[in-house]
Amino acid sequence: MNTDRKLKGKDLMNIGIFSAIIFVIMTAVGMLGFIPIFIPLLSVIAPLIGGIPFMLFLTRVKKFGMIWILCIIQGLMMMLTGMGVYPLIVGAICGLAAEFVYKSGNYKSAGKAVLTCGFSFLWVFGCELPLFLDIEGYFSTRQNFGQEYIDTLTSLMSTWMCPVLLVTTFVCGLLGGLLGKALLKKHFKKAGIA
Repeated sequence: MNTDRKLKGKDLMNIGIFSAIIFVIMTAVGMLGFIPIFIPLLSVIAPLIGGIPFMLFLTRVKKFGMIWILCIIQGLMMMLTGMGVYPLIVGAICGLAAEFVYKSGNYKSAGKAVLTCGFSFLWVFGCELPLFLDIEGYFSTRQNFGQEYIDTLTSLMSTWMCPVLLVTTFVCGLLGGLLGKALLKKHFKKAGIA
């Protein structure tokens, strides 16, 4: 582990590069949301696909704060693209939890890396929270989607779906972490993560 705790230019560059990669992937996946059934499925698809570059990012994380900043950036980007403030709040809280999880494995535990991935992608659930906490506000910015879209999505996102999507996002984050770990085995060995 690097004893120098201060984030340097290289660390910030890694955060920026992987934030951009993950954001592009999430934007592409988010386009599926034009079909109502894909809104709840974002909790499955986004962490599974996003887990691959995120796990590659973790091979470069050796200092506290890198994961937290990345999760805040993802939440901020979602907020700026119209998903409300919830992804930023969830990203900040769960990103900090993910940071402590990875640190507890001394930045070298593959198991903790997978668990970190599960916590990190909970900001995706933050994108769906307005459908449970502020549905009128959510649809006020989406009137051009049409009433049929609104009715279909409202029926799909019943109150009971809220905890289901939370758990689904976390579990799919773990699966995305396992998938990323398997695909990037060589990088994990090179980074000394066992």
